[in-house]
Amino acid sequence: MTAPRRTEPRIVIIGAGPTGLGAGYRLQQLGHEDWVILEATDRVGGLATSFTDEAGFTYDIGGHVMFSHYDYYDDLVDKLMGGDYTELQREAWVWMEDRFIPYPFQNNIRDLDPQTVFDCVNGLIKAQREDKPFSNFKEWVDSVMGAGIAEHFMIPYNFKVWATPAELMNFVWIGERVSVVDTESILRNVILREDQVSWGPNNTFKYPLRGGTGYLYEGMRTFVEDHLELETPVASVDPVAKQVRTADGRTWDYDVLLNTMPLNKLIERTDGAPAEVAGAVDGLHWSGSHIVGVGVDRQADTSKNWIYFPEPDVPFYRVTYLSNYSPYMTAKPGQTLFLTETSQSHHKPEDASTIVQRVIDGLVSTKLMEEADRDLVVTTWLCSPEMSYPVPSVTRDTALGTIQPWLRSQDIWSRGRFGAWLYEIGNMDHSAMQGVEFVDAVLEGKPETVWIPRGEGEAGAGIR
Repeated sequence: MTAPRRTEPRIVIIGAGPTGLGAGYRLQQLGHEDWVILEATDRVGGLATSFTDEAGFTYDIGGHVMFSHYDYYDDLVDKLMGGDYTELQREAWVWMEDRFIPYPFQNNIRDLDPQTVFDCVNGLIKAQREDKPFSNFKEWVDSVMGAGIAEHFMIPYNFKVWATPAELMNFVWIGERVSVVDTESILRNVILREDQVSWGPNNTFKYPLRGGTGYLYEGMRTFVEDHLELETPVASVDPVAKQVRTADGRTWDYDVLLNTMPLNKLIERTDGAPAEVAGAVDGLHWSGSHIVGVGVDRQADTSKNWIYFPEPDVPFYRVTYLSNYSPYMTAKPGQTLFLTETSQSHHKPEDASTIVQRVIDGLVSTKLMEEADRDLVVTTWLCSPEMSYPVPSVTRDTALGTIQPWLRSQDIWSRGRFGAWLYEIGNMDHSAMQGVEFVDAVLEGKPETVWIPRGEGEAGAGIR
């Protein structure tokens, strides 16, 4: 049965990442006709796209896996991938003190040095006895996990991820992102030697058999192709005239605008934004990254999926064995593909000219590669996104509480990883569903359930 054709309202979507594509997919599903997606680059997928180099190795922009909180997204993934996927049990580890321990660290400390174990247990007991209040992420870690876990893992690791000091971050993003440990769990691990390895929403996950995560979004592209404008960066938005002007001089009229470009860049391009809205952008902080791929002409010697690295002498915070996700990520069978992530910001500058060599040195020093493997490296790849993580800073929610209500008053919805600037709903499934729910809200009056109005009164205080 064909969906009824609908021509109003006129909808313009900025960005063809998961959110923009999710919105476009839903629009065509409902039979709406008057809409367009404006994408600045020559490809779809945003940060979820994938690249294949001349050597035949395929890379994602970071360690992505497919798990979901939503039936709609699950059905969409199944439709797009069919049977062309692998399904994996998570094998995540932490490398520290010259050894591997199961992830999450705070639930599996028994194999660390005795002094480290004592520090962690003693700190947790003291923290739970004192029950101190907290106003930022550092204070939350100290209060909930104690000084030992904070010192040995949480503070150094999170600085490596966010490139932002923990005292400058809020704690409302935590939810299912951080495993909260308790005294009984840690004693079971230390005394009874019970590991806890299944925590978290992604303990099992799917991955495309070919093409990386970008395969999924290339599949979504086929449903929006007739409404997609690639290499069409937005130059300005006029909320009074309800027009988007692109860099090629064209204008696009809209009744409702869905923005998925970074929120700060949208405000910079929006004509007539009030001073308080323009000023609120200063409360939005982010970090970039260097994503390095290293292809080695030998079989992987482990079934691990990914590994976390909290120690400062290692240049990356995470390594993913992409070749363990699918045998088609490498040029030929029997090869290994590492994908490493290194954050950067003005708090944590990184030299792009040396990062690939430092990564190879780090893979050797952490025993993921042997010294002799240096001669087996057949390809390397570097991608350095300016913006990788929307930092949940202590100033973020106040900024969002100023910016987002004004945008909505102008019929502009800003959603997605950087459009909403909410890391806690920044996964691929969250992002795609924000696009779907935008359409349902605009066309059918349904309430959003994924997006969170942070900083907008009581509704912004919870963790969904």
